[in-house]
Order: sequence, then structure tokens, then C-alpha cells
Amino acid sequence: MVKRLLVKLKEASFSILPVVFIVLVLSICGLIKLEVKEMLHFILASLLLIVGIGLFNLGADSAMTPMGENVGQGLTKGKKLSLLLIVSFLLGVAITIAEPDLSVLSKQVSSIVNPVLLIVLVSVGVGMFLLIAILKVVFKINITLLLFYFYLVLFAFITILVVKGKSSMIGLSFDSGGVTTGPITVPFLMALGVGIAHTIGGKHASENSFGLIALCSIGPIIALVILGVASDGTLNEITMSSYEYNLSFLAILKKFILTAKNVFISLSILVVLFFILNFFFLKNNKRKLIQIGIGVIYTFIGLVIFLSAVEVGFMPLGYKIGTQLATKSKTIAIIVSFIMGLAVVLAEPAVHVLNKQVEEITSGMITKKEMTIALSIGVGISLGLSILKIIYDFSILYYLIPGYLLSLGLSFFVPRIYTAIAFDSGGVASGPLTSSFILPYAIGTCVAVGGDVLSDGFGIVAMVAMTPLITIQILGFKSITVRSVKEKIAMKKFINADDDQIINFM
Repeated sequence: MVKRLLVKLKEASFSILPVVFIVLVLSICGLIKLEVKEMLHFILASLLLIVGIGLFNLGADSAMTPMGENVGQGLTKGKKLSLLLIVSFLLGVAITIAEPDLSVLSKQVSSIVNPVLLIVLVSVGVGMFLLIAILKVVFKINITLLLFYFYLVLFAFITILVVKGKSSMIGLSFDSGGVTTGPITVPFLMALGVGIAHTIGGKHASENSFGLIALCSIGPIIALVILGVASDGTLNEITMSSYEYNLSFLAILKKFILTAKNVFISLSILVVLFFILNFFFLKNNKRKLIQIGIGVIYTFIGLVIFLSAVEVGFMPLGYKIGTQLATKSKTIAIIVSFIMGLAVVLAEPAVHVLNKQVEEITSGMITKKEMTIALSIGVGISLGLSILKIIYDFSILYYLIPGYLLSLGLSFFVPRIYTAIAFDSGGVASGPLTSSFILPYAIGTCVAVGGDVLSDGFGIVAMVAMTPLITIQILGFKSITVRSVKEKIAMKKFINADDDQIINFM
């Protein structure tokens, strides 16, 4: 276990160090000004982030992934579809309540939307669409058709929202879809899909296991858009108190205790539900349960450290960098955003879980390296475009409509597995570091240029979730090209071979 932890800490170090390097370079070059105390605080938070990600990834391997696969396999073997669907809905609600990304977002928008209402709506949205996703796996429905249909429904509701003059809710609605698929949700849901798909079997079982995250990301967006359509009230202005530095020991201790309490409650809901399912249906042995229990402890400790470090050290820093860069030079702000996007996605815990699982399930057809490069480029582009939008003050729909049309259009031309992985990747890329570092950075930029925070500042998480849909599917074109070239080479050799070689070939 110690050896595995050291490996995880090494991986986490490579994830966080690029972000640290960028901040240090910006500071040394005089593009941002940080006090010595703030810089030391950031470095300490970065070290804690490494420890938190390392422990979390170890816990995900030991607990979250086995729990998801176990539930998927156990309930599917029982061949009771109604039970599977009921449990899937409850799991979707429970795991979303347990998702720390959602808590981070709800705190930042508490002056706009009641945090409890936000969490309830998003959780129900995820639960409903997880139910649909399970039906997709069980009946092997084409993921492309489902995505096309539900995004059409979504944009129909958005049209109503725009007509009612409430387009300022669009960015927040899409951001809520992005943050729900974070460090707890991703490993569990991906494993759940794998467990169900492999139990059902079939020629394309691995391909069929993807798509749960993609569909679950749509539910919260539709839920928030419907809230905007149904609401007759006015939206409050967002407050900036969440982004103020408070470096006193007592303030940090309070945040640490509050984070530990929230993570404990959130994880407890999921763990209790799992053990209830185990008692009645799954019947795991004692050794397996102890292994999962230890993994849950690692997950808890890792998440508490990670979220505390992010909230105390990264959220105020992101806001400060955004305001200072935009004030100094708008062009530099856009360039730095792109570079930051390349690095930040590496620090998302769920990205490593996804990349590893994609490589394993596809038997190396899609490698971790290819996934990482595609995600980094996608997120870099999304951040650069988002800051451009904030500076020049135009609607995020100018990005989202053509972006989703392109990504849905690509889905008809690339292998189905790439579409499922791409839409899953979009949800995974927008994790806790995006919601607690990049979102404050965007809001800081918005404040510096005098924009409206609600309509202009939000939407950056949505962009982070959208661009990987395009870049990952481009990998699909690469795979088609490579396969075509290999087939042509093989055929050419076959045609030029003599009779003995042809006999041996056959």
C-alpha cells in the first residue's frame, strides 16, 4: 500500500507542478504581485494538493471503482430491471450530493441561488439521467442518438430562457452540469457502467460502458434552465467575499473543519447506501468490505486535504490573478489563460481516473498520453476563448451552439466509442480545480473589465466541458486514418505476395 501511495504522490506531483510553475513565472515576470505571505501560502497549499490528490486516487482505486463495479454487476445479475433503475436513481442523487465540486460552486453562487435548492435540483437531474443512462447500457441504445435528442431538448429550453430575457442564467446552468461530474462521481459512475455492460456482455461491451457521465452532465443543465424559465423573481448580484484572502490560522482551521464535516456527510450517504445494497443483494465477503472501507478512509482524507487547500489557497489566488492580469493587459490575460488551461486539466483528480480506465478498457487503442494531450489542448482553447468572451462582452451562446453542433455532428462520423469517451471527458475535465481556481480567475477578469459577473463571469466551466468533446473525437478520425493505412499496406503486401506466402497468410 505504501508503494502504491508513493506512485500516486509522484503522479500528483507531475499534475500540480505545472500550475505552480506558471504562477511563479507570472510573479517573477512582474505580471502579478503576490505578497510573500501569499506566495508561501500558495506553495503550502500546492504541497497539500499533491498529498490530497495522491490519497484520493489511491482511495478511488481501492473503494470508489470497486464499489461501482460491484453494484453494477450485482444488480444486473439479479435480472430485475425495476430494482436496477430505482437503485440507479437513488445512487445518482446520493453521489451528486456527495460531490465536492457542487458544494464549491453552490458556495460561490449562494447570493444568486439558494445552495440547498441548487444541490437538490442538480441531484435530481443527475438521478433522472443516470436512470436513462442505465437503460442505454441495458438495451444497448446508440449514445449518439440519445445525446442528439437531449441536447435538442436542452437548447429548446434555452430558447425559451432567452425569449423571457433570462439569458444570464445560461452560463450558471451549463457550469452546474460541468461540476457535477467530479472526483467522487467519475470513478463510481464509470465503474458502474463497466460492471453493468460486462455483465450483460455482447460484442461491444467495452464501448457500451461509456456514456454515463455524458448523459448525467445534461440533467443538471436542464434542471437549472427549467428553474430559470419557471422563476418569476430577479437574480441577486454575486458577492466577492468568497475570494478574499484570510490567512489567519483560526480562519483556515474553521474552513478545514467545515470541509471535513461536509465531506464526511457526503461520503456517508454513498457508503451507507452501498452497505445497504450489500446486505440485501451484493453479499460481499468480509475481506472485500474491509478493503473498500480502507479505500473510503483514503478517499475521505484525500478529499478533505484537497478541498481545504483549494478553497484556502487557490480560490483567492485565481481571483487575484484574473483581476491583475486583465488590468495590466487584456492580450496577456488571454494568452496566459490558454497556457493555464493546458496545465490545470493535469491537476484534476478525476482526469487520471478516466485516462487510466480508457486505456484499460480499450486495451491500449486509446492511450493515456493521447487522452492527456487532447484534453489539455481542449481545455487550453476553452480558457482562452472564455476570457476573450469576457473581455469583449458577448453571449456564451456564440460558443456553445456551434460547439455542440460540431461535436454532435462529429459523432456521426467517428467510431462510437470515441463519441462516448469524448462526452464523458467533457464532464471529467471540469473538476474541483476548474470550479475553485479557473472560475474565480474568470470572475476576477470580469470584475477588472467591468463586466456583469452573472452573465459574463460564469460559463467558463461549460467551455471546459465542451471543447474536449471536439478534440477527443478528432482522435477518432486519427484512428480511422491509421486503420485505413494499415489495411492498405496489408492488402498491398497480400497482392504482391507469391503463392506460398498467400497460402501461409490464409
